[in-house]
Amino acid sequence: MNVLLVDDSRLARIELRHLLQSFPDLVVVGEAKNIDEAHNQIQQHQPDLLFLDIQMPGGNGFDLLESLESAPYVVFTTAYLDYALQAFEVNALDYLLKPIQEARLAAAVEKARQQLLARAPASIEINATPLSGADQVFVKDGERCWFVRLEAIKLFEINGSYTQIYFEQHRPLIPRTLQHLEARLDPKIFFRANRQQIINLKWIDNIEPWFSNTLKIKLKEGPEVEVSRKQSALFREMMSL
Repeated sequence: MNVLLVDDSRLARIELRHLLQSFPDLVVVGEAKNIDEAHNQIQQHQPDLLFLDIQMPGGNGFDLLESLESAPYVVFTTAYLDYALQAFEVNALDYLLKPIQEARLAAAVEKARQQLLARAPASIEINATPLSGADQVFVKDGERCWFVRLEAIKLFEINGSYTQIYFEQHRPLIPRTLQHLEARLDPKIFFRANRQQIINLKWIDNIEPWFSNTLKIKLKEGPEVEVSRKQSALFREMMSL
């Protein structure tokens, strides 16, 4: 498992690197002392796991996650309890308080191992595009933020000049066009139903014929989507033997 350490304290990075020597399957591929360095290191090394400090010069750990289209798994390391709720809202694997205890570190590493094993069958080459359902993206809407796998997103829908994302009970808005998203998403999983919506095919509950040879699709625990005539024909072609 490739690991990147992000902390503005050199002594903290040294201590964490020392602790991680107890885990022979972990390889520390780099270190960064601020979010700019971290962003470059992530692009260069594509780590599986970040040990990420929160308060750093020039921006915090949440700013780093917001800047990434696809992020590794994250374990926050900090001296402050204040950000714990926000950390788990972005689906961080764990939140370790400094000084880091060996038992807590071992638990966090094991969580990362289990997550990587769970996603292994659906993994793709790191530099390949588009993004797969197993990839994680950072989503921010106002003061709220999430760290979510694409496979959990059932619908992308235009809402004014933004795109609304449907996952779990959340409906955040992001400043992205459907055209941009369509270019980044795996067409085997995500389908452009009409000018307003992209659906996740894995979330389809049922399909029924609709007016003028179109289709209406009901998503699991979600809304109904009317597929345009052109896209209905494409959908039938894609799904037929």
